[in-house]
Amino acid sequence: MRHLFQSECVRIWLMLAPALAVILLLFGGGVVVGFQQSIGYVPVLGLTTPTLRHYGEILSDQSFRSSLLLTLYISVTGTLLATMLAVMAALVLRHRFRGSGLATMVFQLPLPAPHLVAAAGIIMLLTQSGLFARMLYQLGGLAAPGDFPALVYDRWQVGTLLVYLWKEVPFIGIAVLAVLKSVGNDYEEAARTLGANAWQRFRYILLPLILPGVVSTSAIVFAYMFGSFEVPLLLGQRHPTTLPVAAYRAYIDPDLGRRPESMAMGMVITAVVVLLLEFYRRLARKMTG
Repeated sequence: MRHLFQSECVRIWLMLAPALAVILLLFGGGVVVGFQQSIGYVPVLGLTTPTLRHYGEILSDQSFRSSLLLTLYISVTGTLLATMLAVMAALVLRHRFRGSGLATMVFQLPLPAPHLVAAAGIIMLLTQSGLFARMLYQLGGLAAPGDFPALVYDRWQVGTLLVYLWKEVPFIGIAVLAVLKSVGNDYEEAARTLGANAWQRFRYILLPLILPGVVSTSAIVFAYMFGSFEVPLLLGQRHPTTLPVAAYRAYIDPDLGRRPESMAMGMVITAVVVLLLEFYRRLARKMTG
């Protein structure tokens, strides 16, 4: 029996080997090279003396701290809103009603669309020269298109959050919906017969069932939002900007001496995401243990 178990473990590892090799080579290799450059070891630029000076410089820079706080604001706010909206949508879509199939299909439409498509749509619709502003002006709702609220390039990153919500609510919602449909209504019916109200049925029956899926998908969404730069680059204000955008701008700066600074920012982003995933791993183990 022990021999069969060992053979099965070997077979599983061999099946996982190609995917793990790609992950280790691309992600692990990128982290090693990025860390090497973040400590100032870039021989091609003539930098051969490792130093932590660049970490000290960015951590003491007010612009870096502002970018970090803005990135956390977008990631935390976006993840919380997306999770709440996704759970509410899944609770509705799990029931069969007239048009439920069409509603579920529409709910899933954003999944294959790139984030840049949503960002372009926000620019065309919600800027002060966009479609909604011009429509309200033509209808007499605005004295001028410029009176439309600033929802793009604003300090609260409303446009950026709307793009993330449009994309991530279905991502979390589909995972929650799959769990709800697999469970069925038997547990809720039993609780209802015992006198549990709607909130009690959700709190004590549904929430523990969907929580592992909610936590895992929310962790992925937070990690993506924290490390994404294209949407804040297109829709966010110039300063302060998010940490990934700041790292990107330092990386493409004509002054190659800023390359270690860019990589140090990248290492901070990586560290935050890795810590988040470790927290999720422990939380998932606690919930399933």
